[in-house]
Amino acid sequence: MDHNILIIIAVSGILFISPLISQLIKVPTIPIEIVLGSLISHYVFINSSHIFDLVAELGFLYLMFLAGLEVDLKKLLKISPQILKRSLLYIALLYVLSLVAALYLGLSHIFIVILPLISIGLLAVLKKEYGNEPWIDLAITAGLIGEIVSIILLTTVSAGLEFGVGYEFYKSLLLLALVFVLMIVIYKLFHNAIWWYPQIKTLLMPKDDMQNQDIRLSMAIFFLMIAIMLYLHLEVAFGAFIAGTFIATFFEHNKALPHKLEQFGFGFLVPIFFISIGASFNLESIFEDNLVFTAFQITIAMILIRFFAALVFIKDLKFKSTLLLSLSHSMPLTLLIAVATLAFDNNSIDRFYYYAFILASILEVLIGMISIRIVHQKLK
Repeated sequence: MDHNILIIIAVSGILFISPLISQLIKVPTIPIEIVLGSLISHYVFINSSHIFDLVAELGFLYLMFLAGLEVDLKKLLKISPQILKRSLLYIALLYVLSLVAALYLGLSHIFIVILPLISIGLLAVLKKEYGNEPWIDLAITAGLIGEIVSIILLTTVSAGLEFGVGYEFYKSLLLLALVFVLMIVIYKLFHNAIWWYPQIKTLLMPKDDMQNQDIRLSMAIFFLMIAIMLYLHLEVAFGAFIAGTFIATFFEHNKALPHKLEQFGFGFLVPIFFISIGASFNLESIFEDNLVFTAFQITIAMILIRFFAALVFIKDLKFKSTLLLSLSHSMPLTLLIAVATLAFDNNSIDRFYYYAFILASILEVLIGMISIRIVHQKLK
């Protein structure tokens, strides 16, 4: 049978049975998709298809887009100075603790960048499952700041590893700074335009539209930002995130839009991305000496530094909610794999640590999702 046909059948099967297994064994769908992707890939080699890789990459970008949809800049700019200070202190503590851990364990300097990574992509999944809870709202607020820092570092490290410290490296940093400045200018201009002409919003995105103009505009902004990032040779995930944030900030009148976009994403594109994560992991590598132990060390280290750093929120949240916040940030799946892949491709880490990070990212989702469910039930 043709290899591409086998891949389609395998992916279709995983898409269909993952939610059924999730309901049966009471485990979140994401870890199941990752594990099944790894198991099936061992026999079908689904990670060897260019089309599959392309769709999986689109799924990753769409997940970042959905994460951006959770961020309304208007609300973010209105957060209390107290929460802002504690969020910045929380991020700073993550990097301090990571520095201490890396130096104490004698690890490569790349670990100082990897261990504090925050990605709020999975917070969209948690919010979908647990609704609007104080710890989720605070996790999104602090996580947004952390993710911006993580993406800046990802872009910086990417440029440094690719070009070295030279002209191209400083050029990438300058372009990133210009993108931030341009974002602020566009935000101000669009904000003022809507203030004077509020009908612009309904003109671009009608409330009752049989032509799905809201989805069309969302996808246009999504792909436009991806194109801009590709042209500038910057981190594409950042562009997808900005696109989601733009829609959430200026088109909040369309309450049904986020739900419609989530249904499409979590029903198709995003699961394929998680399947690809599992497919990228070689099952036979589990039997390598100390690989599983090293992955557990990385996982525990990333969870612990977040827990200790999150104690700055203990006055705003009770102990269990603070624990939930730290666990929700302990699953930087997308960025962790992105940075690990980047470091491996540029020989900053060897194949052993690359597989350890892949396995750690899976363990973090498994431990994080299950722990959040247990703690949340006790909190109730």
